[in-house]
Formats: sequence, structure tokens, C-alpha cells
Amino acid sequence: MIETFATLLFAHVLADFVFQTSWIAENKLRPHVLLLHGLIVLAIAAAATGRIDAWQLGVLAVVHIAIDLAKGSFAPDGLKGFVADQCAHLVTLGAISFLAPALVAEGLWAGLTFPPTLMTLAAGLILATRAGGFAVGLLMQPWAEDVPKGLTNGGKLIGLLERGLIFLLVLVGQPVGIGFLIAAKSVLRFETTSEDQRAGEYVIIGTLASFGWALLFSYATVWLMTALPPLEIARTAP
Repeated sequence: MIETFATLLFAHVLADFVFQTSWIAENKLRPHVLLLHGLIVLAIAAAATGRIDAWQLGVLAVVHIAIDLAKGSFAPDGLKGFVADQCAHLVTLGAISFLAPALVAEGLWAGLTFPPTLMTLAAGLILATRAGGFAVGLLMQPWAEDVPKGLTNGGKLIGLLERGLIFLLVLVGQPVGIGFLIAAKSVLRFETTSEDQRAGEYVIIGTLASFGWALLFSYATVWLMTALPPLEIARTAP
């Protein structure tokens, strides 16, 4: 069951945060665009599980479409809608994994222990970095016009890099390094935050949210990886 969940999670993360373009996200309430997104979900799930004969994947795609339609029609804008949407998708993944635990074991990649672990690692990295960018951006959106403008997409890139470093530090078992990362960012931002209270508060809130998000998904990735079979590297004959 856990292998199936990890695989479906990887497929979901790719479909929502890698292969979902800005055009798809902005036009998702159009029937043909929503259908296109559903087909992408189905195709990626089929490739990840190695199954083209599993009706459960069709159900997954249909439910995914229904959740996105509900979000666009009824969910509140901003971070609350984003979190509610992703939680609904996670519940769907968990339900399908519970009802069809052998989905991956009977697929093309059956017998290989490393794909689910590598998929978990990739999914965790994307969730911690790219998905975190969307979440923090939505959180900070109400105050975005009240702070000085910097480089185009500079803040997004800084956030992406810092969350990536946090993910790496947690994965290698060196979370103490995160303290040095916080200190370094504080020093670099000191002049801006000391001269402008609004900018200072904006930076502090954004930084804490970014670090908190990265820590949450970094440790969640570690937990899920420990529940999966360990990676085994084949030894060559002497």
C-alpha cells in the first residue's frame, strides 16, 4: 500500500506542479482545458505505476477533475483554497492506495524496489520547493503591493533556493545547518528590514512561512522514505 501511495503522490505532484502550465491553471474552468489536465493526470499516473489496464487510475483522474472543478467554483481564493484542494487530492490518493494496495506491485515496475523511493524523493523535493513557492506566494499576496520592488522574480528564486537547501540539509541529517541559513539571510536583509518596518515584517513572515513549509515537507519525505524499502545498489562482481 505504501508503495502505491508514494507512486501516486509522485504522479500527482508532477501533474499539478510540473506539467500544469500557467495557461492550464488560469483556464482550468474551461471544459476542454479541465479535460486536458485530467488526461495529463491519467497519463502520468499510468506511466508511474506501469499500468494501462487499471480502472482505478481512471477513477483517480475523474476525481481529480471534480476536485479542481469544485475548487474553481466554490473554494475561497488564496492559501485556504490551495491547501483545501491539495488535501482533497491527498485523501483521494490515500483512498485509492487503501482500496488497491497492489496497484504498483502488479504493474510494469513490479519487483523493483527503488522506483517508489526515488519517486518519493523527487515528490518531496518538488513539494518543498515549487509547491512551497505557490503556498508562500498566496500567503503573502495581500501585502505584495506594500513592499519595495526588487529584481524580477528575485524573491521567488531566493525562496526556491532556500527551501531546496533546507530539504537537502534535512535529507542528509544536518538540520543544524538551517540555523546558519537563517542567520545568513538575516544579515543580508538587515539593512532593508531595519529601515522599513513594512518591508521587515514582510520579510520575516515570508521567511518563517518558507522555512516552515520546507521543514514540514522535508521531514514528511524522510518519514515516507523510511516506510519504503531501502535503496539497494547492485554490487559488481570482483
